[in-house]
Amino acid sequence: MATKPKKKNPRLASGRKRARQNVKLNAANSSLRSKYRTAVKNVEKAVLAGDKAKATELFGKMQAVVDTIADKGIFHKNKAARDKSRLSAKVKALAAA
Repeated sequence: MATKPKKKNPRLASGRKRARQNVKLNAANSSLRSKYRTAVKNVEKAVLAGDKAKATELFGKMQAVVDTIADKGIFHKNKAARDKSRLSAKVKALAAA
């Protein structure tokens, strides 16, 4: 059974502080990334279910989450735009059908 090598503590005070900051930032980014995935997944579920009203409402909320995450630099702005574009097309196709 392979175990992870134990991380060494940085010697310099600045390094120790950086390590503490990285733990906090990593937790915040992970939380936002999770929120992003959930928002996208909810819209896709509504589209698959064929619920036009719910899909439209969730798409609006999803756009806000995606923009926030792109602004913070967690995902690239182009990735955010691409995801919004693809989901928008799915929601529009649902409305047309």
